[in-house]
Amino acid sequence: MDIPDSPRDDTPDGTSRRDLLKVAGAAALGLAGATRTAKATTMPLIKNGRIKQSLVHWCYEPYWKDDDAFIQMAKDLGCTSVELAPPTMYPKLKAAGLTNAIAQIDISPDPPFTKGFNNPANWDRVIAATKKSIDDCAEYGYKKVICFTGYAEGISPEQGAANCVEGFKKVVDYAGDKGVTLCLEMLNTRADDHPMKGHPGYQGDHVDYCIDIIKKVGSPHLKLLFDFYHVQIMDGDLIRRLHQLKGLVGHIHTAGNPGRAELDEKQEIFFPPLMQALLDIGYDGWVGHEFIPTRDPLEGLKQAVTLCDV
Repeated sequence: MDIPDSPRDDTPDGTSRRDLLKVAGAAALGLAGATRTAKATTMPLIKNGRIKQSLVHWCYEPYWKDDDAFIQMAKDLGCTSVELAPPTMYPKLKAAGLTNAIAQIDISPDPPFTKGFNNPANWDRVIAATKKSIDDCAEYGYKKVICFTGYAEGISPEQGAANCVEGFKKVVDYAGDKGVTLCLEMLNTRADDHPMKGHPGYQGDHVDYCIDIIKKVGSPHLKLLFDFYHVQIMDGDLIRRLHQLKGLVGHIHTAGNPGRAELDEKQEIFFPPLMQALLDIGYDGWVGHEFIPTRDPLEGLKQAVTLCDV
């Protein structure tokens, strides 16, 4: 992708996009000699801390299978959360002074995004799993739990939305009583080359569809999980949407598009202005990095946290 040399209006100091990416890349390469489990002397990379950053567990666990090594890597980067982590990891996160910015639900053997609130046949199972996650969060002081519409499986969009509203109303007060907010994730249905890059058949595949459900439920304890990667694919107009959704965004995910890869010069989203937009709307939650590494994962993570540290 061609990156212009001229300064951009969205970088207040006049720094060009190319320069920012060079700085982030240099930071990533600065630890080229460090192993993935060793603490590097130049960390943490997050210096400003205006954006609270988090690592999504499933993306990077294959490279840091040991919980202690994963936690140390997150701390070295300057991240304050490891999210969507398994409950067995919660005591270690607490001991390390980290949080779990948003918690997963477990409906094994099915992936959690396949069976959701759009189908009453799934309500008992999904609500039980959601309440279990809420209870686990309440025990450790975590504040967010992920949730999904589920796949359509023959249910019309209108009926699916109505079912979601009714289903969420069965659990949202329970979440609120425990000090927990549910975050409904919008997922893209266009990418079909990898089971975690796109989700053909998922019903909540547009921001407006999910926001309509959230507004009809009418609780401050149900918000949107705004994943820049998924929203860019389906709807775009990321900064305008953030401003329009002020107060309704409960959590943020990052990844480069196309490919759900690193936040680098090979993809089309420029993240520093997005981080500034989050600050502009008063977003005070975490930004979770959820890209699938295509090269050295530590170098990619260092580049990501540097770009987002506005």
